[in-house]
Amino acid sequence: MPPVQHFAAPPGWEWWILGYFFFAGLSGGTYAIGTLMRFAGAPADRRVARLAFIVSFLALIPCPIFLILDLGQPLRFLNMLIDMSNGGLAFKPESPMSIGAWALLVFGLFSFVSFLGALAEIGTLRALEPLTRFFRGTLETAWNIVGTALGFFISGYTGVLLAVSNQPVWSDGWPLGGVFLASSLTGAVALLLLLARSRRDVDAGTAVKLELADRNFAILEAVLIAVFLITVAIAGTIGKVLGVWLLLWLVVAAGLAAPFVLSRVEAARRWPPVMAPILGLLGLLALRAVVIFSAQT
Repeated sequence: MPPVQHFAAPPGWEWWILGYFFFAGLSGGTYAIGTLMRFAGAPADRRVARLAFIVSFLALIPCPIFLILDLGQPLRFLNMLIDMSNGGLAFKPESPMSIGAWALLVFGLFSFVSFLGALAEIGTLRALEPLTRFFRGTLETAWNIVGTALGFFISGYTGVLLAVSNQPVWSDGWPLGGVFLASSLTGAVALLLLLARSRRDVDAGTAVKLELADRNFAILEAVLIAVFLITVAIAGTIGKVLGVWLLLWLVVAAGLAAPFVLSRVEAARRWPPVMAPILGLLGLLALRAVVIFSAQT
C-alpha cells in the first residue's frame, strides 16, 4: 500500500493551543472524577468531589483566553458563536470547530453551577445554600451526568479533531481521541491527588481510591498510546513523532510509571508523596506537546 498523501499545510499552532488542550483536559477530567466520587463513593469522598468541581471550573477559565490569544482577535472567537451578519447563533454542526466552541460554552455553564454548589456546600458562599437544596436528588444526578458527558467530550474531542484532519501524524493516529480522553483522566486524578495531599480533611480511604484510579487510568492511557504509535508507524510517520521528541516521551513514560514505582519499589517510597502526581501532570503536558508540535515540524 502506498504511503498516505497529505496536502493540508500545518495550522501553525503555538503554545496557546497547548495550554488550551492541557487545561481543557484537566477541566473535563476533574468534573468526571467529581461526579464519580459523589455518586459511587462513600460519604467521606464528597470532600474530594467538591474539590473536583471547584478545580474543574477554575481549570476551564484559561481555555477561552488561550483560544482568543491563538486566534489573535477576540471577534474571531465570537464569530464561532454568533453570526455577526444577522445577530443569530452561528452553530454549524458540520464544523468540528463550531461544535467544539459550543461544547466548551455549554460545559462551562454546567461546570460553573457545580462550582457554585461546591462552594455553597463547604460554606464559602452561604447565600447559595438554596441552590444546593434545589439541586439535591434526581436533578443533581441528571445535571452531573450531563456535565460529565460534556466533560468527556471536551477532553477527547480535541484528539478527534486532530485525527480527522489531513495533517501527517494526526490523521495517521486514529486513536488520538481515546488517548486524549484517557490522559485527561490520568492528569485529573494526579491533580486531585496533589491537592488532596495538601489538605488534612481528606479521608485516607479517598486517597487510596484516587491512587487506584490513577494506576488504572495510566494502564488505559499506555495501551492507547501504544496503539497510536503503531498506527503512525504503519503510516510511515513514526519518525516525526519520535525524532527530537524523545525527551518528551520520557516525561510521558515517567508520568505513567510513577504511580506503580512509588507504590511497589521500596526505595521509591521514601520519595515525597507529591512526586507521582507532579510527574503525572508533566506527562499530560508533554503528551499534548509532542502530539501538537511533532505534526507541524
